Amino acid sequence: MNSSPNASLSPSQKSTASGLLDQTALSELAQRLVEAAKRAGADAADAIAVRGVSQGVEIREGKVEESERSEGDDIGLRVFVGKRQAVVSSSDIGGDVAKLAERAVAMAKVSPDDEYVGLADPALLARQFPDLDLLDPQMPSVAELERRALEAEAAALAVKGVSKSGGSSASSGIGGMVLVTSTGFHGSYLRSSQSVSAVAIAGEGTGMERDY
Repeated sequence: MNSSPNASLSPSQKSTASGLLDQTALSELAQRLVEAAKRAGADAADAIAVRGVSQGVEIREGKVEESERSEGDDIGLRVFVGKRQAVVSSSDIGGDVAKLAERAVAMAKVSPDDEYVGLADPALLARQFPDLDLLDPQMPSVAELERRALEAEAAALAVKGVSKSGGSSASSGIGGMVLVTSTGFHGSYLRSSQSVSAVAIAGEGTGMERDY
């Protein structure tokens, strides 16, 4: 029986991956940002909250050169005061949303007027969204990514005329986004990505060429 590509994830990695699939916290955060903006004096506002995790492995000549993992959260708030607007962003999702909103409103008040700024009419907002099948919830393990990169390098080296490997890599990621507006819109999505690449070098000396 083949093991799952997700089998060797650590408990903390599994928790992070599963936590990405629940966007409740992101939705609540975006809603709090919009409400804070209104309390701070904005006539309208929209907020975006983004969360993602990615990991990757780089291989050269059959050996691991680099293995990395990154996790991140970002928020953005756009406020409107009359025909003026301002945008602020932060990666500190545990920060004081009231202060962030107050700073955005203060910036908007000293911004130039723009007759074209504003949120879409609520009647134009989408209320139902098709399922585009953007998500594979399984995060492959580092060992699985290493296997994929090694396989890609071996395939490149097996091509006639290829003299050496320029390296190969495999990566994966899951990300989610939530958008909330003061006019009643609430939209979100989750998506995953997988990639494998290899660099092959053909020829010798001054006649060497490389490609992906």
